[in-house]
Amino acid sequence: MSISTKCQYGVRALHELARRYGEGLVSIPVIADAQAIPERFLENILNQLRQGGFVESRRGKRGGFVLSRPPADITLDEVVRFIDGEIYELDCEGANPTNRCRLRGSCVFLPIWKEAKAAIEGVFANKTLQDIVDSERQAGSTDYCI
Repeated sequence: MSISTKCQYGVRALHELARRYGEGLVSIPVIADAQAIPERFLENILNQLRQGGFVESRRGKRGGFVLSRPPADITLDEVVRFIDGEIYELDCEGANPTNRCRLRGSCVFLPIWKEAKAAIEGVFANKTLQDIVDSERQAGSTDYCI
């Protein structure tokens, strides 16, 4: 399983908007600085997130971005899947016949791989942006890495 840098930046940008939810528009430079994201990537990522319905934007000198839904209504699962696609893909079950394992149907490891996949998907499905903001506030820290 691998989460792309683009996805990490997207989640961090959404997290910054969640931290400031209800305070109005947040500019790209403010998000970039707070989350250590290069501005040149951030604009494209935020536009993709806008197209996905995660954020709304307004152009201009006083423009910026806001979450389109409350932070408690946005899960990491939906963000990761939107940006990166499948969270944890099992090659041995893939639709591509060249990736299928010769042991398909008799592999003793497949149930373990499926259990790991379900566990990872469960964590992402049960974590919202609000959960992350609340956890950060409880810890009293704004430094983190995903």
